[in-house]
Amino acid sequence: MKVSRRGFLKLAGGTLAAAGIGAGVGVKSAHARPSKIRYAREVPTVCPYCAVGCGIIAHVSNGKVINTEGDPDHPINRGSLCSKGSALFQIPNNDKRLSKVLYRAPGSGRWEVKSWDWALDKIARNIKDTRDKGFLRTNAKGQVVNRVENIASLGGAGLDNEEVYSLVKFKRALGLVYLEHQARI
Repeated sequence: MKVSRRGFLKLAGGTLAAAGIGAGVGVKSAHARPSKIRYAREVPTVCPYCAVGCGIIAHVSNGKVINTEGDPDHPINRGSLCSKGSALFQIPNNDKRLSKVLYRAPGSGRWEVKSWDWALDKIARNIKDTRDKGFLRTNAKGQVVNRVENIASLGGAGLDNEEVYSLVKFKRALGLVYLEHQARI
């Protein structure tokens, strides 16, 4: 038996129609659920992942992020997001996210919970000690250079121009010469 393409489509359509007659297909009423972001506050922000700087709208309710989406008014991404930006919702709402300072002493096999004040003092002390060890007043020719060569800095894309300006001023005041940025690498 030879069946044409048109004949096959008629046969398939008739079979589907006959099967649907006894299925009791009826119209079901649909009720729209209220939107979970209906009463949420919109907070514009920038995606922290790469150097592009895509705009994000975070919907916040009771101090908790309940939704994130691309900002359609942002000139860079115009509402679209990459896969990492689309998953941004998971950053503030992750039960595995650290919420306290953990410190493991050199040679220790366990983590200790420390306060933020302790951690900031420790970081400042480590920077000062490292700077003092690597500070060069003069180079091999005897010229005054006043620089630090054992600390480098890598900037991130989540910072705006004002923050970067302040950080560069701070790092130059420490004597750092190795400054780099994520967008340039």
